[in-house]
Amino acid sequence: MIEVVLNGRSTLYTVYKRPFVDYFLKKVSAWYTVVVYTASMQEYADPVIDWLDGGRGILSRRFFRESCTQLNNGTYTKNLSLVDSDLSRVCIIDNSPISYSNDPANGIPIEGWYSDPHDEALLDLLPILDSLRFTKDVRRVLGLKAF
Repeated sequence: MIEVVLNGRSTLYTVYKRPFVDYFLKKVSAWYTVVVYTASMQEYADPVIDWLDGGRGILSRRFFRESCTQLNNGTYTKNLSLVDSDLSRVCIIDNSPISYSNDPANGIPIEGWYSDPHDEALLDLLPILDSLRFTKDVRRVLGLKAF
């Protein structure tokens, strides 16, 4: 249960972790600086991020809805140059390709997750993320979209 306070009103939300997210964050945070960039409002996202982080300090950089650009159709894009001006070292994992449509060669698509307890999508990403550590420009690999 996550408590969200919005406009002075407290609401409890039930939030579930995607399978293997703790293992995924432990591995990836050993390789990279992990930044959360969400189109969610900060009031909702901060408690969820704090819960995922579990006091480890691996998710300290956070960008929220106000750092996104809302398109006419109501979707949001994310400006990756806020994360780092050198996009050769930035990749984004997102279930919405629109969110990284300004920088498609930096994007790693992932299926959305709702409740499948057998989901292994995060484990499937580990080999590509591991290999990206050894390239000078992640866009040269991710731009191929061969994974």
